[in-house]
Amino acid sequence: MTIKAMQIICLALLAALLVGCPKPPLEGYPSEAEETTTSAEAAEDNPRVAASLQLTDQGRRLVEDRRPDRAIRVLEQAVSLHPGNGQNYYYLSEAWLMKGFADQAKEFNQLAEIHLKDDSQWMIRVAEQADRIAELEK
Repeated sequence: MTIKAMQIICLALLAALLVGCPKPPLEGYPSEAEETTTSAEAAEDNPRVAASLQLTDQGRRLVEDRRPDRAIRVLEQAVSLHPGNGQNYYYLSEAWLMKGFADQAKEFNQLAEIHLKDDSQWMIRVAEQADRIAELEK
């Protein structure tokens, strides 16, 4: 079996695991329709990017479900596959914020700002998150 075939099988299995009932987003979190992702072409051309985007979505859902420990593990995997996706850092910051760890939340918020600087909608969210982190630091 070729590596490409194994990657396709892994992606199909991952997608099957991620299928579930959609839940309404928590207030302040973007809905799936509002999510900005890497282009579909990039995901099609690069299985690592495609897998990372699936993990990002799973991590977002875990944050919405208020399961920060699991979200952190999933989002760290997403970052390892595609470190340029700023949404991973935003959601990692959210998970650490939920846990009450301002230092870690601040680090990931800063990374999110670096990677999402060209997206004005995400920059609003990142700035609001930075404000919540600052409140936690007080």
